[in-house]
Amino acid sequence: MPDWPHWWDWELEFTPHLLKRMVDRDFTEADLRVMLESASGWADNIAPNRFTITARHDGRPWEVIVEPDPDEERLVVITAFPVD
Repeated sequence: MPDWPHWWDWELEFTPHLLKRMVDRDFTEADLRVMLESASGWADNIAPNRFTITARHDGRPWEVIVEPDPDEERLVVITAFPVD
């Protein structure tokens, strides 16, 4: 199990972009929460202050992009997508 950062347990916040991608990519909030609960790792993202979370959904690898909001102590979920 990876050593998760201090913001890992913050309350989640979903962006409008993510909500649209949930429909486009056929996953739900419950699916996303399961992905995050069972995530296998994290790394810096190419965008500043964002991180890529390595996860699985329906037996396939996925990545979830998050951005911690330290002022609100929330973990903003930007998007999620399957990795081919």
